[in-house]
Amino acid sequence: MIRTALYAGSFDPVTNGHLDVVRQACRLVHRLVIAVGIHPGKTPLFTAEERLELLRETCTPIAAAESATLEVATFDDLAVTAARRCGASLFIRGLRDGTDLDYEMQLAGMNATMAPEVQTVFLPASIHVRPITATLVRQIAAMGGDVDAFVPKPVAERLAARFAKS
Repeated sequence: MIRTALYAGSFDPVTNGHLDVVRQACRLVHRLVIAVGIHPGKTPLFTAEERLELLRETCTPIAAAESATLEVATFDDLAVTAARRCGASLFIRGLRDGTDLDYEMQLAGMNATMAPEVQTVFLPASIHVRPITATLVRQIAAMGGDVDAFVPKPVAERLAARFAKS
């Protein structure tokens, strides 16, 4: 049986923290589906297609190195619906600190009630990526700061190009 996991988020932008979670998840599953959430009330920095492209470019080699299959997709409904649609039996969630744990435990409880067949797996962030958040990366890049330590090279290049235009 192929074990499939869903890793859902906004990925705006993809950070080294996300890559850390992807690497760990690919060691646990045969197939990882990274799902970019599309929410009409939010205005992301990158379009959904740009985020999918960056995820493919940065995460495919990681999955291949761990002998896992990687797929990327978007979803605009509940994560449990997206998990069922792709045949996932696991939700992957990254944790940086206790604040993340409090929120993620609530989310896991709600998801378990709606989809008891999908188990949530928490993956602790490696020490070197714990402080990274996509929000802080966007803020640093917008103010002309160097984000090379926080994001993969293709993302840093896209951020530089995006903010050079503004």
